Amino acid sequence: MLKSFSILTLGCKVNQYESQQIRALLTALGLRFVDVTDAPDLVVVNTCCVTHTASAKSRRCIRKAQKHRPKAVVVCGCLPVVPTDEFKPDRENIHVVKDRSQLANTLNILVAAESTTPGLPKPVQCPDVAIRPEISPKVKFKKDLAPPQELPALTSFQGHTRAFLKIQDGCDSFCSYCIIPYTRPEVRSKRPDKVLTEAAALVASGHKEIVLTGVHVGAYGRSSVRQRRSDGLQDELLPDLLDKVACIPELPRIRLSSLDPADVTERLLDVFAAHRNIMPHLHLSLQAGSDRVLGRMCRPYTADDFRAKVDLIHSRLDRPAITTDIIVGFPSETDADFQQTVRLAREVQFAKMHVFTFSPRQGTAAAKMPDKVQSQIVKERSQILRDIDLELQSRFRERFLGETAQVLVETTNARPAGRAERYFMVYLNHAAPEPDNNDLVTVRIEQNTPNGVIASTL
Repeated sequence: MLKSFSILTLGCKVNQYESQQIRALLTALGLRFVDVTDAPDLVVVNTCCVTHTASAKSRRCIRKAQKHRPKAVVVCGCLPVVPTDEFKPDRENIHVVKDRSQLANTLNILVAAESTTPGLPKPVQCPDVAIRPEISPKVKFKKDLAPPQELPALTSFQGHTRAFLKIQDGCDSFCSYCIIPYTRPEVRSKRPDKVLTEAAALVASGHKEIVLTGVHVGAYGRSSVRQRRSDGLQDELLPDLLDKVACIPELPRIRLSSLDPADVTERLLDVFAAHRNIMPHLHLSLQAGSDRVLGRMCRPYTADDFRAKVDLIHSRLDRPAITTDIIVGFPSETDADFQQTVRLAREVQFAKMHVFTFSPRQGTAAAKMPDKVQSQIVKERSQILRDIDLELQSRFRERFLGETAQVLVETTNARPAGRAERYFMVYLNHAAPEPDNNDLVTVRIEQNTPNGVIASTL
């Protein structure tokens, strides 16, 4: 009989959200959540394979789970789906879920098969049905993101102050370096009414910040990531949803996860400007500042397109935090290409840059591209960009010295700390009484440091 379970999660916000759904399902089936070191009967490993390093970490987690001798190990997420034969189960107690729609069914079957407790829910098969949302009779969602027969909607995000809420799944953009279109190819969205119900439940459980997330959030409501209609109804779906979520009572903070430049529209920024509880922070994926490299990456914009969207954001929002991702050392990247990235980074004045060194991912077009950049050159360029990132972060924080901010306290270990509206870290001077985790406090920013700012509560 399965009495306890643990979950090991790797990867992105989408995986973290889905692990919370798994936790909710297994708890509802009568199992108790424990740490993996406490010898659980069942271990679920929610894997990632966005890079070869992520795949290796996922396989190590599976071996780690096996060392605790559970009765069953369920392997789900992206690794079992990737079409490169990177994982071969070597134990009889490993259950590999290659079809995500069958994950809830698999867990139900495992629990029921091991259980002698009467009255447990029976495994159910999820129907594949078309959904017509209430937004407009002209707009159809190909599939609902999470029919009730699958993994449940969340009522809380256990162990976290901020709650992630998945509103979209799938990508068919096929950027040349990315494996995700092969692991999550079906572009689909969650119905607006279900998003609002779930968001309200998360607020009722005490969460003060919700992050709307997905594989490609900007494609919310569309059947393809590549679809672009500058004046079509579908471009309004994400702004309309965000506008409605912002009106949920007692929700102090909302953020959006990563967007492409084309996802940033005047209507979206109008919604940002209309609601103080939508944080003035946008994460726009740049990847490179060279049009030649962007073309080889199959990114659907140019450097000037990116500049134009940054200018639009600044015209609508007060000192917004614009963060980004950059890949260094893409095949055939020249010194001139890299310098274009450096110039654009300084021009935009990013609040933070996530700098990644290019890693050829088996199964993608970029893995077969010639003219690999020498590893020493990639290392040097990455360090240059990381040094610039620290400089730009500090310069961005300097702009707010002496001003007030609101901080959502996320840790009280060494000293209370959390993130301000514009996402930089704030470390609080000792106050009486000291705030608790998940408290939203008003502070005055007093000092800039290499890791964030120091502030006093008001």
